[in-house]
Amino acid sequence: MHTAQLLSQALDAARRLGFQVREESLDGAGGGHCLIRGKKCLLLDLTQPQREQLNDVLDALRSETGLATIPLAPALASMLQATSLQKAA
Repeated sequence: MHTAQLLSQALDAARRLGFQVREESLDGAGGGHCLIRGKKCLLLDLTQPQREQLNDVLDALRSETGLATIPLAPALASMLQATSLQKAA
């Protein structure tokens, strides 16, 4: 599956989990996720490659306890599991 498709699916999952997604040009500063006044926010830097943007979304998804409650494409689920295992090692 192409990175653009995975990114789109990951963003959809993030929105279903309650993230407010902002996509902005940040001159390569990078994105990430945080809480602002109790609301989950996910900021993507559009100047970064899609692979980096996808990694930012995956980091946000891994932080969510409700992730198991939403359906995910097999390729996206595999990426989440693989990156979780890498971080645990």
